Amino acid sequence: MDKQQIFNKANEWLTSVFDKATQETIKKMMTDSPKELEESFYKNLEFGTGGMRGVMGVGTNRINKYTLGKNTQGLSDYMHRAFPGKDLSVAIAYDCRHNSDTLAKTVADVFSANGIKVYLFSELRPTPELSFALKYLKCQAGIVLTASHNPPEYNGYKVYWEDGGQLVPPQDGEIIKVIEATEYSAIKFEANSDLIEYIGHDVDEAFKKSSIENASFNTPQSAKDALQIVFTSLHGTSITAVPGVLEQAGYKNVHIVPEQAVPNGDFPTVKSPNPEEPEALTMALALADKLNADIVVGTDPDCDRLGVAVRDNDGKMILLNGNQTMVLMTHFLLEQWRKAGKINGKQFVGSTIVSTPMMMELATAYGVECKVGLTGFKWIAKMIKDFPELQFIGGGEESFGFMVGDAVRDKDAVAATLLVCEIAALAKAKGSSVYNELLQMYVDFGFFKEYLVSLTKKGIEGLAEINQMMVDLRENPIKELNGERVIVVEDYKTSVAKNLLTGEETTMDIPKSDVLIYYTEDGAKIAARPSGTEPKIKFYISVNAEISNVGEFAEAELQLDSKIKHIISDLGIQ
Repeated sequence: MDKQQIFNKANEWLTSVFDKATQETIKKMMTDSPKELEESFYKNLEFGTGGMRGVMGVGTNRINKYTLGKNTQGLSDYMHRAFPGKDLSVAIAYDCRHNSDTLAKTVADVFSANGIKVYLFSELRPTPELSFALKYLKCQAGIVLTASHNPPEYNGYKVYWEDGGQLVPPQDGEIIKVIEATEYSAIKFEANSDLIEYIGHDVDEAFKKSSIENASFNTPQSAKDALQIVFTSLHGTSITAVPGVLEQAGYKNVHIVPEQAVPNGDFPTVKSPNPEEPEALTMALALADKLNADIVVGTDPDCDRLGVAVRDNDGKMILLNGNQTMVLMTHFLLEQWRKAGKINGKQFVGSTIVSTPMMMELATAYGVECKVGLTGFKWIAKMIKDFPELQFIGGGEESFGFMVGDAVRDKDAVAATLLVCEIAALAKAKGSSVYNELLQMYVDFGFFKEYLVSLTKKGIEGLAEINQMMVDLRENPIKELNGERVIVVEDYKTSVAKNLLTGEETTMDIPKSDVLIYYTEDGAKIAARPSGTEPKIKFYISVNAEISNVGEFAEAELQLDSKIKHIISDLGIQ
């Protein structure tokens, strides 16, 4: 879009359809901040893997009452078509971010103005509780206002359907078409207050009870009493659920980081409220060392991701990565199901194409299926819907998310926090530790080590740079990494997997996505994936080795670290 087109688009927002404050802001940008005007209008915000997310402000490329109002008006129209003659209802939740509460009320107003019953949480709540609530209240859809772990200036809008999972193709495309065809002048902002009902604590209690039923396993009270837990909500929504769930489940020694316990959209004590970033857990780790705690858990602002730290054999707190927490939780669930005699070959676990291949090894060992989908928990939720003949045990992805059972159809740090505490309590009770349980898994199922390189650019130029990187990777295919031949390349944009040794091409039965995955002769796996919502590209590296006992771990890890270093160098992405 050229500058004149952007200017024309901005001029459309100077009509009476938009409020005076919005018009004045745009006029000021036109004269004082042409670059900001360009960034605000050069495109429309789009749905990515995690819904629609962006910087708050005026314009089509910003989160504001009009872009969210347009989404909601289009979604309302679609719902009336999808459920003709039915009494419709939606559930709406929001997180701790600036304007989340007022934006949630705006969204509620638009739904109600379109004759749709709204169940609106009266206070901030975790995103997984929204997924639970819409099924519990028998709604056709749900919305949560959140930008997950993005910086303070961001907000977002995630849409869930009646199964409790996020929108997936082709339905998301159908809804987007309706939204795109919706004029701003068609948005109905005048609320029908008779159709807005505030959700009470009965839903909270049902959600907590469900979390405990899904994620606790008859752990002796003595084991729970012996476990020392440090928990931080990183200024987010989990403070409303996680401490209560742990207490009701019998965990008494839960030490909350006080400086981070109050919800605050500025996230004042961290550079980023993302438990994937080690810095985010600095205060929790300091408290853990002061108290000699066994485990640290921190959740992101909307409480769908969790970061976990445990003590190694030298007594030092180490941060687990998302793949490690995922395999620990999956293995534990599989073992509990096996002990209960509930595995009969009609169960499955879920994972994603950029997550550790160790999930496949676990599934094979326990006689269950491992279904692998695109990045994002909406695809794992879709698996549950697509395979009703199979029981879902649990599933996750490398980005620090996990789903325990199917009561919540999204990543859920409430149940996952309880589950990882169960693992830690039982391990400590038998004289082991979470760390030693992980090392033993490496002996039993193979030592898989993963590493993530994430490159973030800025604005329009950054997006173009990321796009060009993917073009270059396709036009100049990588032939060798770490001295090992690349033998297979999977291109999820074309749905073609090519064997570079034989030239044979096969079609992959999976939705299209802008992802490339390389497999080398020695079993390494490297995936390149640009973000769906921001100018960012991620490279996911997985290497592996066989070890026959725990004593071989340290040397094997050095060798795998060296492999990873050489792969990064060969990719030119240091």
